Amino acid sequence: MIAAVGLLAGIVLGLLLDPTVPSWLQPYLPIAVVAALDAVFGGFRAALDGLFDDRVFVVSFLSNVVVAALIVYLGDQLGVGSQLSTAVVVVLGIRIFSNVASIRRHLFKA
Repeated sequence: MIAAVGLLAGIVLGLLLDPTVPSWLQPYLPIAVVAALDAVFGGFRAALDGLFDDRVFVVSFLSNVVVAALIVYLGDQLGVGSQLSTAVVVVLGIRIFSNVASIRRHLFKA
């Protein structure tokens, strides 16, 4: 329940305050969001499987975001930022769809 209230409060504050993202952070934000979504769907899958651990979720969430941002940063420094960004999105996208398929199988027994 606390997580749902926090999510709702974050959405309301985001809509009311209309925050702007600094230009130096803009290339990393979409990658961080995809990495965070991967952790969220993984956590939901673990909860349905009865294996959810809040510490593992927090570490997974933070490490996914940090590692994805570091990979994109490294790509920017090497001059191949867009290629590494695409690679990160593809890998995390595959993981997200795999978790969603597992969630679907668990919920609908199909």
